[in-house]
Amino acid sequence: MTETGGRRPRRAWIARLGPRGAVELDRAASPRAVVEDAVARVGADPVRWAIELNSVVVRRIVGEVPSLGGSPAAVELLRRGNEATTLRALFTLAEGPAAAPPTDEAILEGIHEFVHRAVPLERVLHGVRIGHAATTEAFLRACAELVDPEVAVDEVTAVSRELFSYVDDLSDTMIRAYLVEHEVWSTSAAAARADIVRSLLSDATATATDVGEASRVLGYDLRRTHEAVVVWSDTPNGNSTLQAAATEALRARGATTTLVVPVASGRLWAWGTVPREGTVPSGGSVPSGGTPRSGSWESIAEGLSRQRTQAAFGTPGGGVEGFRRSHREAQRGERIERLRREAGRVPRHATAYADVAAIALLATDLDAAGDFVRRELGGLATRTASMEALRTTLYHYIGAERSLADVARRLHVARGTVTYRVKRAQEVLGHGLDDRRFALHTALALAEELGDAVLQPNSPVRQPNSPMRQPNSPMRQPNSSVRQTNKSVSQPNRRPES
Repeated sequence: MTETGGRRPRRAWIARLGPRGAVELDRAASPRAVVEDAVARVGADPVRWAIELNSVVVRRIVGEVPSLGGSPAAVELLRRGNEATTLRALFTLAEGPAAAPPTDEAILEGIHEFVHRAVPLERVLHGVRIGHAATTEAFLRACAELVDPEVAVDEVTAVSRELFSYVDDLSDTMIRAYLVEHEVWSTSAAAARADIVRSLLSDATATATDVGEASRVLGYDLRRTHEAVVVWSDTPNGNSTLQAAATEALRARGATTTLVVPVASGRLWAWGTVPREGTVPSGGSVPSGGTPRSGSWESIAEGLSRQRTQAAFGTPGGGVEGFRRSHREAQRGERIERLRREAGRVPRHATAYADVAAIALLATDLDAAGDFVRRELGGLATRTASMEALRTTLYHYIGAERSLADVARRLHVARGTVTYRVKRAQEVLGHGLDDRRFALHTALALAEELGDAVLQPNSPVRQPNSPMRQPNSPMRQPNSSVRQTNKSVSQPNRRPES
């Protein structure tokens, strides 16, 4: 993005604002044209400062009022709107209140989003107050640092007064926009459908009459068997793409009718009526030709990948209770996938709850899960590449009933490498694999899925044993001492190698 100097501001210190870290203009949430106009008006460094400040403020807002987030796309929409307010505040101080442009469309877009997600006005205003406090604090601190001490008190007072007036006007505009949109939305069919669905999900006492009437309004038979899905994307304003992705995925799962309810920018809930018996594909095997068969998890994941979306599916359930339960499972699957992403795992475009149910339940209390993993794994829970290799190998080794050939084939390494890693992992653990086997395998499974979220938070500490040594060649068998001492690997009570 082209950088040019801005016009001389009425407050000279505004031109001396700059970010504390390295901030590129391309990191802005605002459109390119908006950023270039801002640079032309106040200069590149003050705009970088505003971009950096906006990131800090948005994190604070979402941390204190989580309902204003809700999804990566919703946070991005919030970032765009708050950046617009920060730049307008910058223009107000640099050029005077009359120079600030009208309320940006990004700000109003965020207000509409909050209305559609049923975020109460008081929470929206709470977020505004948090943002105002953080932004004002940053401006006043910069003013005190950059202005001549002899006039600093007067300047800080003037800046505080102008920012207060600016935020007061902005709050009035946002309140009016919220109330107008709320009136329009509350009388729309989409709002009525969303309200019915939220009521069904929260009320376990619905009568047959209630269910029948809800089915009629929704155009969706709640007495059938349902499979729920949560679909999301990191890009805002893609709800039409999300709806198409949800419908296509549910049809592939055997759904004859679907119900789609957008709940946030870049996120929606959906259900499909599916067959009761085992006609819905579950395993998703790939034919010998290498093309995933229609309806398999692989083909569903490929379709979602093409649309740059992700989805988590619940298991099918009958009636309203199945409608609720499948939805809860889909939400748990979504949570696990988000935790995996934070841990740097390769994203899965399609997550079946049946495949992650154990991890989802174990990770309900993430802090307790982390304590469990670190206690069971000890030194294996350190965040190093060598320990990760040992954990992964040991996890698959226990799961494969100690078949060296199976693990070597799955991990694409030599059997000698598997033998070495298993022996080394036992040395780090300080006990054999038959001691607390279930707890050990469970802790390894959590570490495989959730990574850093459950591993040691501190820098790794070298174990008292010798540093990890890989075999000289991945295809070379370990030395004889390893074969003689590693009885848990070489004993014949394991499954024969295939």
